[in-house]
Amino acid sequence: MKILIVAPAWVGDMVMAQSLFKSLRNDYSDAVLDVVAPSWSLPIIDRMPEIRRGIALSAGHGQLHIAARIRTGRFLAGNAYDRAIVLPRTWKSALIPFFAKIPVRTGFRGEFRYGLINDMRKLDKTVLTMTVLRYLALGRERRAKIVPEIRFYPELQADPENRDRLVKTLGLRMDRPVAVFCPGAEYGPAKQWPLDHYRRLAEMLIADGYQVWTLGSSKEAGAAERIDPGSTGFVNLCGRTRLVDTVDLMSLAVCAVTNDSGLMHVAAAAGIPVQAIYGSSSPAYTPPLTTRADIHRLGLECSPCFKRQCPPGHLDCLKKISPESVHGSIRARADG
Repeated sequence: MKILIVAPAWVGDMVMAQSLFKSLRNDYSDAVLDVVAPSWSLPIIDRMPEIRRGIALSAGHGQLHIAARIRTGRFLAGNAYDRAIVLPRTWKSALIPFFAKIPVRTGFRGEFRYGLINDMRKLDKTVLTMTVLRYLALGRERRAKIVPEIRFYPELQADPENRDRLVKTLGLRMDRPVAVFCPGAEYGPAKQWPLDHYRRLAEMLIADGYQVWTLGSSKEAGAAERIDPGSTGFVNLCGRTRLVDTVDLMSLAVCAVTNDSGLMHVAAAAGIPVQAIYGSSSPAYTPPLTTRADIHRLGLECSPCFKRQCPPGHLDCLKKISPESVHGSIRARADG
């Protein structure tokens, strides 16, 4: 069976989709899986052994690029795929499988795309509460029970050669255990733990004998500078690495402290303990897919609001999660 999967355009969603890829390979031992995804995500897909090939889509998140999607679909028509699974719910995401003439095209009812999707599934958000459950449900037969089981967690493979190169070129030292901080969240400020809290936690961890590496894009470089306690053992790597490099660097760490972000899911898939901090979002919807996570969430009356900005403006759902509580969880997991 040859299956084409149209992947999501967010980092975290892409990582969570690996649970689906693993399930498909388990259920169909002879399955060949190809994935259409934004070009930035192809190096991450290369770390997923379940996938035969990643196919670049030039359009990014929120971009139409209809002509490019039609061209890609027609280009893939000669591959004789048996089935397509379209994870996003937009009509544009269904164009490629349609023009690739794939006979069975599975997806949820979303934007008007009748005909583009011919195996239309109804999304019951009260039952399929997690993003990963929705992906898994699309991989099952229509007659299967509605609630799938999360049988496989994402596991991104580290590249030892690239890891060694990074340690050398970035001048990293491995004489102390590494705690990784991921202070960014592309969604917005209502998912970002205060930088002063990160700074205080960095001070405590460095005093404990850790070193702290901050990871993220160049957008987070300034935030990492504000976290820097001015102590030996703090390294600002934001903007100095590629996304795929974070997999290899995280494999060297003993824990990650992270907002609910794409890098939270990368850290979970890299196999390290995760301290996950939730503000406007909820772990009931996008939890880190690992058995080695501690969730920090206050559950205030106003949360989760799922807003980019805090509607009342106080950000109490994040500010009242103390650095001391996260520090305590790190120490408890290290001792346990």
